[in-house]
Amino acid sequence: MSTKPGAKAAAKGSKATTTRPAAKAPRAAAKRVPTATTAARRDSEAPTHLNLYAYQVGFGDCFLLQFCYDAEEKTRRHVLVDFGTTGTPEGDANALMLKIAEDIRDKCGDDGLDAVVATHRHADHISGFATKTNGKGSGDVIRGLKPKVVLQPWTEDLSLATHATGPVPKGLRGVAGSVRAVAALGAMHGLAEQVTTLAAKRGKSLPLGLAERLDFLGRDNTKNLPAVENLARMGKAGTAVYAHFGTDDPFKAVLPGVKTHVLGPPTPEQHPGVQKQRSTDDDQFWHFQARGAGTANLVAGNQRGPFDASYVDAKRGKLPRDARWAARHITASRGNQLLGIVTMLDKVMNNTSLILLMEVGGKRLLFPGDAQIENWSYALDQPDAQALLADVDLYKVGHHGSLNATPKSLWKAFKKRGNAARKDRMTSVLSTMADKHGSVDKRTEVPRRTLVDALKHDTHFHSTQELTGGQPYTMVRIDF
Repeated sequence: MSTKPGAKAAAKGSKATTTRPAAKAPRAAAKRVPTATTAARRDSEAPTHLNLYAYQVGFGDCFLLQFCYDAEEKTRRHVLVDFGTTGTPEGDANALMLKIAEDIRDKCGDDGLDAVVATHRHADHISGFATKTNGKGSGDVIRGLKPKVVLQPWTEDLSLATHATGPVPKGLRGVAGSVRAVAALGAMHGLAEQVTTLAAKRGKSLPLGLAERLDFLGRDNTKNLPAVENLARMGKAGTAVYAHFGTDDPFKAVLPGVKTHVLGPPTPEQHPGVQKQRSTDDDQFWHFQARGAGTANLVAGNQRGPFDASYVDAKRGKLPRDARWAARHITASRGNQLLGIVTMLDKVMNNTSLILLMEVGGKRLLFPGDAQIENWSYALDQPDAQALLADVDLYKVGHHGSLNATPKSLWKAFKKRGNAARKDRMTSVLSTMADKHGSVDKRTEVPRRTLVDALKHDTHFHSTQELTGGQPYTMVRIDF
């Protein structure tokens, strides 16, 4: 068994943490000159390098961070950032995720997992955490690694749900906007499930490609209940942390020598502009409450299309020839309206994503999940966050390479962009699969070609899409 660096282990038993008011600074103690022994101990508790494994999960994210505390890699700490997919290159997605889970188990060995991060609830980020009744699912393997900390965005805190029976955490008590936002997300999951059903049952009546698009977005935004429940169980067995902008370092007890900043998502209380926009901007941050629920009920209640045969008083229920053109276009219009609705839902869910920045050994590592501009805008307005983001050394590309998940202001702020001759050139890592999201014609394809070109030109670029020959992952080493 690998020995662990000398840091206090996470507390046993269930514990959910939230931000607390900062304590008063203690009186300064007399300065002490560090001895050779204390200096050596401090150095042994700082990682020497990071092995980052970006797994080939198709359209999804799965990153294993292996912090090594010596050159021989005898002392290690492991963090799993997301584990999901909604489209694999080939074969059975469940089989692929199980294979990856077993590889993660092999890499962690007896050390197990020190932390699990589920940046947000989209299936392409958490589907792998789902368990099976026989105990042999990919999520069962991950749970067997006994993560000490399970980190999720504040929107996953069940105590904020309107039907919750437990107390609201002290740090978020009385925040009506947060409670309403979580309730709205619940309504959106219902809508997503109904859209998925619609695409499956009436796909032939929709224009070519529309049913497939509705199915993809619908499945990605459903509640993913087995995975959600497993994450909750793992958090209960260790320490569950529900974070928002400014939450104290969630990994302080398990990652010596690493300081983690939570830069997103903000709560509606932290971001006043969100509250002001909700009544007028339908496609903005934290939207959809009553309208989302109402649309879900409308779709659920209408089991037949507007031109179902049972409505037509004619032979074999067929429409008159001169009415078929109008019927076809009205049906297509209805499908496109649903696509617009579920696309807005997709954006809202992405904006619940965690944004994490890790500082270690003079390097900065940025993991923004699928955060889009509405989430980023708050962090980019904070001077301290701006300073942290300017010196990023490793960037996990947001939302599989969509353009609006890498705001231009963020990209331009990266000081370590540059050509191959630059010594401190930053590294970027992208997990993606083309032709699953967006449209080339509308310049919304994922990954966005112009962004990929910029990443290749200005960073040491790594992409799971470029893996060949069945390679399970791309490994990136960062020395500290």
